[in-house]
Amino acid sequence: KKPQESLLCFGATFKSQDRKQKHKFLNVCVCAGETGSSHSSRNASVERGPGRDRQSDTSDSETTDIRRINHQPGTRDGRYDPNRFRLHFEKESKEEVERRKKIAREKILKQVAEKELEIDMNQIYPEEKGLNFPRRPSWHYNMQREELLRKEEKSFLEYLEALQSKNPPGTLSHFEHNLETWRQLWRVMEMSDVILLIVDIRYPVLQFPPALYHYITGELKKYIILVLNKVDLCPSPLVLAWKHYLTKQFPHMHCVCFTSHPGQPYSTLLQKKRMRKKVGWNAGGPIHIMRACQEITAGRVDLSSWEKKIQRDAVAVGTEGDQADDGSESVLMEHHSDVAMEMNSPTQELYKDGVLTLGCIGFPNVGKSSVLNSLVGRKVVSVSRTPGHTKYFQTYYLTPTVKLCDCPGLVFPSQVDKQLQILAGIYPVSQLQEPYSSVGYLCERTNFLPVLKLTHPDHSPETPHNPSTQDWTAWDVCEAWAERRGYKTAKAARNDAYRAANSLLRLAIDGRMCLCLQPPGYSQSKDEWESHPELAEIIVLQGRKDEEDECGEREDDEGESSSELEEDNDRDADDDEDADGDDEDDTVKADRKGLTLNMFSVLGENECA
Repeated sequence: KKPQESLLCFGATFKSQDRKQKHKFLNVCVCAGETGSSHSSRNASVERGPGRDRQSDTSDSETTDIRRINHQPGTRDGRYDPNRFRLHFEKESKEEVERRKKIAREKILKQVAEKELEIDMNQIYPEEKGLNFPRRPSWHYNMQREELLRKEEKSFLEYLEALQSKNPPGTLSHFEHNLETWRQLWRVMEMSDVILLIVDIRYPVLQFPPALYHYITGELKKYIILVLNKVDLCPSPLVLAWKHYLTKQFPHMHCVCFTSHPGQPYSTLLQKKRMRKKVGWNAGGPIHIMRACQEITAGRVDLSSWEKKIQRDAVAVGTEGDQADDGSESVLMEHHSDVAMEMNSPTQELYKDGVLTLGCIGFPNVGKSSVLNSLVGRKVVSVSRTPGHTKYFQTYYLTPTVKLCDCPGLVFPSQVDKQLQILAGIYPVSQLQEPYSSVGYLCERTNFLPVLKLTHPDHSPETPHNPSTQDWTAWDVCEAWAERRGYKTAKAARNDAYRAANSLLRLAIDGRMCLCLQPPGYSQSKDEWESHPELAEIIVLQGRKDEEDECGEREDDEGESSSELEEDNDRDADDDEDADGDDEDDTVKADRKGLTLNMFSVLGENECA
């Protein structure tokens, strides 16, 4: 019979089975029924290789409570499944989405006190809630691959059931339900000698699960280097306060600050690319990681070649602060097969063959790819604000004695507010069902009116305009931003509030509208951190002159943003392109310089076909 007919027949045999088993079977049938469909099918399965099992990739359906996000088209050669590490989050009910929409239309926004931005680690990961992460079950080399996969699937389902039994529905935040992504985490931790845990300095407590720290330092007996990334987006005293707080909470780790854009701020609110200053390459981030590794290895690995590489990369930088691709030394890159990773020894020898293996892990959108590119010394991984951008496992040899392993970003279970999760960038903005409540959360915690320079939708031209005296809802903010940016619906030409909400969230994710959480007690001890002796080191790393110059530049930026809003005819600054334009194709860049392109060649098609 045809696959569709078989689906109907087999589905009828499950009337007496429980609901979970029936749903699981129907999902398998849907995948099998679409394997013969065209490559354009959204639910098409992609062959991972000759004689290998297929990785099915089903879209949302009524038979599952999981939403699969950020679907990518399959490759022509079928070498790998681009959706294998696609984000899998639990669906939200239609009633919950509609409830939040109603609140966004009716709730008057009120600025919260600065102390409300202080968040303790125990608020996000309470110990009594069992907010652990799935562990790889025990195995041995005599096991068959299929047996190991089944054992991992069973263990993962048991983990989900235990987690849901301790946390009622609606209390958990978005977290990863894709077993394939968790498998990559297991393998990276097993292969690595030192773990680079990368977090966004604006939301560090959201992205540092204590269970992961205790597992790596306790059970695996390995070291962690916590990389506080994007420090250029955060005030210097706050960076220092977070570094001391996390070091005190987790003493058995090294904590370093990092930025891929030292001295390169956004000059205006809607600027697409960061301002490139002629300050040269700041190797402060990579050199701090290297020194932490020197302290950890204690001479067991020769890292002198790595130090020399960092120095050579600094010399090879162009005059505009960008690294030159021409003449840069090559970096060996490896793709790992599934079998090689699945049967990797969990008790491998540290620093085997005199090679230090660094594993890069972290949540989506924390800047793992940017950190990796900075360590390598040139672009080897495309950078995007879209969560789940890293599609497959790779390793990079920085030097003959230093190797990097990259892992797709994944989200650990927690009890953080989902709106804050969205602002941290773990959810693709373009696929949000309801972005307005997240805009409201942002506006209540930032001084949005002077930055956006909005006119209230209910304002009458005959009366003087004073937006600070008017009541604003999240919907009002989106309407006003749509009016200011010219976002209109296609049919009725009304203000497109949905597109405006997505635009505002992207500004927040990119750091143009910056929301920064604070460690406990920061508001009371702020003066101490502003005069701390270690503050000068943070300012140098950020590429800033001093705090006074920084404040002056921000005031100038706010004045310039008003004119740019009216003069900027290119409205794609808030569309789904890379956060810093790093993923743009070279042929497109050439076209913008005035060169003529053959679009058939760009698309890889025959012009005469």
